[in-house]
Amino acid sequence: MSTDNSYSWRKDFHLELVTCLCTDFAGITRGRAFPEKLLQSKLKSGVGWVPVNQTITAFDDIPACPYWGAHGDLRLVPDPDTATRIDLDMGAPPLHFYLCNILDLNGLPWNLCTRTFLRNAFSRFTEKTGCLVIAAFEHEFVFLNSVSSAKAGFSYQAGRYGEPFATFFVTALEQAGLEPETYLPEFGENQFEFTCKPAFAPKAADNAVITREIARDVARQLGQTISFSPRTSIKGVGNGVHIHISLLDTDGRNVLYDESSENGLSETGGYFAAGIIKHLPALLAFTAPSVISYHRLVPHQWSAAYTCFGDKNREASLRICPVERFSGNPVAAQYHFEYRAADASANPYLALAVILLAGLEGIERKLPAPPMVSTDPSELSDSEKERLDIKRLPVSLVEALEVMKNTNPVNSWFSQEFMESYLAVKYSEIERVKDDDEAALCDRYRNIF
Repeated sequence: MSTDNSYSWRKDFHLELVTCLCTDFAGITRGRAFPEKLLQSKLKSGVGWVPVNQTITAFDDIPACPYWGAHGDLRLVPDPDTATRIDLDMGAPPLHFYLCNILDLNGLPWNLCTRTFLRNAFSRFTEKTGCLVIAAFEHEFVFLNSVSSAKAGFSYQAGRYGEPFATFFVTALEQAGLEPETYLPEFGENQFEFTCKPAFAPKAADNAVITREIARDVARQLGQTISFSPRTSIKGVGNGVHIHISLLDTDGRNVLYDESSENGLSETGGYFAAGIIKHLPALLAFTAPSVISYHRLVPHQWSAAYTCFGDKNREASLRICPVERFSGNPVAAQYHFEYRAADASANPYLALAVILLAGLEGIERKLPAPPMVSTDPSELSDSEKERLDIKRLPVSLVEALEVMKNTNPVNSWFSQEFMESYLAVKYSEIERVKDDDEAALCDRYRNIF
């Protein structure tokens, strides 16, 4: 489609299209569109879908998998609560879509629907703990066509060079009801970051999908291209997705927080953190699930390289976020964790689900809180790392997948067909890029994510 405004969208003449969307194992959001006049019927019956679509790789290959091929049919059934319609009056058709559950032809949830998987994980977590999960996805991206001319990171000048994208984008987020909170130029060249208001767990993952699609569409309408890829260049920093999480009891109290404890960490919060840290090497198979992911997860990058829990420590894989005490805002309402070992190649539903299930295991088993680390773990001596039980995270997707396959209970959270299908996707992606150097990997992935 043209990006130079050489066409003119006419509301009095053209049809409007609505798209049913779902996010697959490769972290790609795919779907099928229909004329808006059919919306009411499609809300009930959905649109056709094919099982093998869930296992298309990030490179648009179909891997060998014993479960899915040319056979089988499914339905993408829209969730009315995810209705998204953005019209910025920029001469392009409105962005209009619904996120969908994948159902079989009898209307039952399909086993490989990741949105259903998160909903089930959230229900299990709530049933076992009595807690509700509040989450938000913090995204980073870069403009592939220079906008800031290498202006200083975090500077107002860099932010202004990012216009008019920023204003159009935040306006679009408001139209979608996502309540944007912050937008800023990041440290990397042409890199920006944005956050939206937290939401309950299933909706938080929906919001992650919606915000990315809105960002890409606004950029396209402005003749720009953005990338959320974990690395877009061998120089500079990578793009992460930081997943913020807090737990509330039925009275709305934050169960991660205890004002009487050091660092404000409650006993339950310690259990929850322990489960995540314990299974972090296996979780990477879902939260950092691309080959390029491991070129970001290295020491001294403010990303995540070790099984490390910290307070306001940006080299920790899981950290307690800072709170301010001067404005009168309750500390308990601000207190939350940030999972930093994730990026935009992850399916947001799977990423959030496995974090919750790992934290749940920590709560159920009452695992002792991991040591609090206030420094870069890579600078600790080997003996200090051993004393604190800090281990290097997997350094490749191959290693992360092998760890996951051999880690209980992580490997038991999925059905056999789910697990084998997911692995087929990931091993196919690994095979496709096995001969690529880092520069070639950056070239591939920046145009996908």
